[in-house]
Amino acid sequence: MLKINNLHAQIEEGKEILKGINLEIKPGEVHAIMGPNGAGKSTLSSVIAGKEDYEVTGGEILFEGEDIIEDAPEERAHKGIFLSFQYPVEIPGVSVTNFIKAAINETRKAKGETEMSAKDMLGLVKKNSEKLGIKKDFLGRSLNEGFSGGEKKRNEIFQMLMLDPKLAILDETDSGLDIDALRIVADGVNSFKNEGNAVLLITHYQRLLDYIQPDFVHVLADGKIIKTGDKTLALELEEKGYDWLLN
Repeated sequence: MLKINNLHAQIEEGKEILKGINLEIKPGEVHAIMGPNGAGKSTLSSVIAGKEDYEVTGGEILFEGEDIIEDAPEERAHKGIFLSFQYPVEIPGVSVTNFIKAAINETRKAKGETEMSAKDMLGLVKKNSEKLGIKKDFLGRSLNEGFSGGEKKRNEIFQMLMLDPKLAILDETDSGLDIDALRIVADGVNSFKNEGNAVLLITHYQRLLDYIQPDFVHVLADGKIIKTGDKTLALELEEKGYDWLLN
């Protein structure tokens, strides 16, 4: 589904952050990327999604066999790449429901499909909001305006379920969540997973992986993946930290 070959990227000022990333994610897989602050984890997720703050200087990003480096962020989204932001933006005056309705219909339009009917939209909203314990009044609020950290993250997972992407990239979704909110968010991710899609988790903490079982755990440091393993690698990192890999 996603294949990254020798990816190099820098910020606009010219500082190289990604220094040769190689990564392959197949349908049905969950990959977790861990690493110290400043390693390039969030940069990697942003570059995959096409954020324009970064410049790709080498390598390729293949999505379903197609090189997407030249694609705009919205084109990548329409192809099925979803990014849950670490710091979701506020959009005053646009309700959660209206935002997600517009996003779904823009994707359908890009695929040459008609808009989703109001009946189908309401049914989808009801099903997915119930999964995450989201109440009706929440759906009428302006997007992320005045939301707590946990509400913002829950809303991101709600958007993921509604959009049903092929690849979901979750950038530190567990940041700032208490145990109850973490469990609800994890349940949402687990209900999303199937053999036709894939998940890439960016996280600092092993605790998220108690609820979402990864197939692979990668350690990213100084712009490169320096070690790959299974769930036991995350437990080892929790116990030892990163110094034993970096020295």
